[in-house]
Amino acid sequence: MPSYRDRVAAAYDAEHFRRQGHQLVDQLADYLSRATHGDNLPVLPWSPPAERLTQFPGDFPAEPTGELSGLMERVLATSNHLHHPRYIGHQVTAPLPLAALCDFVSSLLNNGMAVYEMGPSATAMEHSVLRWMAGQLGLPEGSGGVLTSGGSAGNLTALLAARQARAGYDAWGGGSAAGPPLTVLVPETAHYCIARSVKVMGWGTEGVTPVPVDAHFRLRPEALEEARTRALKAGRRPIAVVACAGSTATGAFDPLEAVADFCERQGLWFHVDGAHGASAVLSPEDRHRVKGIERADSVVWDAHKMMLMPALITAVLFREGSRSFEAFAQEASYLFHGQDTRRWSDIGLRTLECTKEMMALKLYTCLSLLGTRFFSDYVAATFALARRFAAMLQAAPDFELAVEPGCNIVCFRHTPAGLPPSERDALQTHLRERLITRGDFYLVQTTLPRGVHLRTTLINPLTSEADLNALLETLRQAA
Repeated sequence: MPSYRDRVAAAYDAEHFRRQGHQLVDQLADYLSRATHGDNLPVLPWSPPAERLTQFPGDFPAEPTGELSGLMERVLATSNHLHHPRYIGHQVTAPLPLAALCDFVSSLLNNGMAVYEMGPSATAMEHSVLRWMAGQLGLPEGSGGVLTSGGSAGNLTALLAARQARAGYDAWGGGSAAGPPLTVLVPETAHYCIARSVKVMGWGTEGVTPVPVDAHFRLRPEALEEARTRALKAGRRPIAVVACAGSTATGAFDPLEAVADFCERQGLWFHVDGAHGASAVLSPEDRHRVKGIERADSVVWDAHKMMLMPALITAVLFREGSRSFEAFAQEASYLFHGQDTRRWSDIGLRTLECTKEMMALKLYTCLSLLGTRFFSDYVAATFALARRFAAMLQAAPDFELAVEPGCNIVCFRHTPAGLPPSERDALQTHLRERLITRGDFYLVQTTLPRGVHLRTTLINPLTSEADLNALLETLRQAA
């Protein structure tokens, strides 16, 4: 039997790694070819959770087997295929193969990024990527930020900075009881992570003061003053307004300029959750949708949505770069008197994570090798495809469009002739289940004021109008 040292040497053997790596890349390339063409491949190979568990049992062997290709084949065969052109479900993209190769490098190097010396190249790349993103948003010189693990962590980071900047007391040292209870004004359509963030900060349910939206699911700026007054009467101090750029349910863009005006008048922090829609700034045809985002105090922007990156890469950008230190600072901002003695290169001071992977490597590499126009064209193309899909729905007498799409999210429902209104919600749910379990398409559903709707995110650059025509016909047949 080999000794422990022999087994360690075998596990780290460069030639064995080379052979496995070549074999795995060939396997992944074959899979990518099948998935991108949809060659006799279901979008989701559906199986009940209990049955799937039997395919990945936990009775691990004591001795090595070396059967990587067999295990990976099982993983590939039983996973959701986001590169399939008929994946039109959640806001998780079909990642660029080039970015996936960077994950390979990142995992092998394993350079954590709490301090500069642990991740020197990744720290430099992150700084440059963030400066580029801030420039695209139109943020001024002196802006800055961090990359973190997803929009939920990003929004929490931004709200922690808002608390330090606007609470007027040291919430880190004294806790929530050190001053009056706080709240943020938030559109009713905001992602649930905003409410979760304020509860994590100890503000309770009333830490969110809802603001009504209009018929297009956009925040009504004229309702902000009433919401602020309501919060004050309830004994809450409003410190910020959260606006959405590409809301999760419908892709709506709030009127950012009007919100910025209100925040300026009232001295409130202006935060934009642009996890999905901030990428509109990359498209000359669509950047008007986020006009006013350059006035935000903080912006969250997910690269794993509309920049084709593997999850998770979220930028948290601050109009004043020094604010990025305050989200996790132990002292209140008013004690610093504007003086920042902390190093930008020690990223662990400014993120929820201490050990953080080399997130910037993927985005920096793809921007460097593919060029920025690639991403600009992608955003413009997917937004335009959504508008064409909306026109297809409006032209079909048996489909109903919920709202004109603001980005690449389209909500609709099938309303065949003779179907009683009372049965429409059940039909949408049934249709979605039917398509998913058969593997024809992957789409999701959402509940809007008029009931249950099917929801598509046209995020895969390989999805075409032909796929969307096929979707409508498949829904008709399933109904």
